[in-house]
Amino acid sequence: MTTAPYNIALVGVGKIAHDQHVPSIAGNPDFELAATVSRHGSVEGIEAYTDLSEMLAKRPDIEAVALCMPPQARYRYAAEALAARRHVLLEKPPGATLSEVHDLERLAARTGCSLFATWHSRFAVSVPAAKAWLASRKVTRLAITWKEDVRRWHPGQEWIWEPGGLGVFDPGINALSILTEIHPGPLHLASADLSFPENRGTPIAASLRFADPEGAEVTAAFDWRQEGPQTWDIEVETGTGRLKLSRGGAELAIDGRTVEQAADREYAGIYRRFAELIRTGRSDVDLSPMIHVADAFTLGRRIVVEPFEF
Repeated sequence: MTTAPYNIALVGVGKIAHDQHVPSIAGNPDFELAATVSRHGSVEGIEAYTDLSEMLAKRPDIEAVALCMPPQARYRYAAEALAARRHVLLEKPPGATLSEVHDLERLAARTGCSLFATWHSRFAVSVPAAKAWLASRKVTRLAITWKEDVRRWHPGQEWIWEPGGLGVFDPGINALSILTEIHPGPLHLASADLSFPENRGTPIAASLRFADPEGAEVTAAFDWRQEGPQTWDIEVETGTGRLKLSRGGAELAIDGRTVEQAADREYAGIYRRFAELIRTGRSDVDLSPMIHVADAFTLGRRIVVEPFEF
């Protein structure tokens, strides 16, 4: 049985890896960044490979991998790492399809490895407090507004417009991960309008309506065309007060009064959780946010809008 610090390899070295994973690993005493695997990127001072198979063969001392490539390619890398008995962290969304992630979950169980399907927005500082406040209350209305500028956050990333790339659901699934964490009861999707640029294979905007067995009105509006200030808000009305999560979960207000706010620490939380899973020999594979996205593509009414170009 291995003990911390765990040697970890970062597979897929792009913007999110440099901005979030590298500093979070460096700030966590349970991990040591020991190698990277990428065809195009690297981290200064860290041993670099271009092929996962080669890295796994040459570095048996590496106990874990964090997979940060686009979701369309993630299954093959995760399956290979698990077969080599390495613990695996999956960036969100955990895969291109639900079935492939279920298969990875079975493979992790067979090999005795930890598999962690991450949802970084659940680790935003105010999400636990929002969940606790709502736990004893009856929700009457919940509205998600998640609008940002794709050119700012995904510059030139063509993969995100291809099938499996999710389009606006790439950020939208962050909101759904918070929704499925804080809402005190079950929800299922009732309808969806999906706006597809006429030259793209994934939506640029989406409007969702959920069914709540308790009768609450639950909606979500996602849009990738918002310039200027970005909006990541969840507003909740209950019989005994109002709650608002802003800045993607970094700020919480109750009845209009800010009660908590802090800087982004989401990825630090992910790596704390991953270390805990490895230590205890467990996996964490909650697919509820991804189920809502899959249902949106199943139920969604397709609306064709103007072409999109970077």
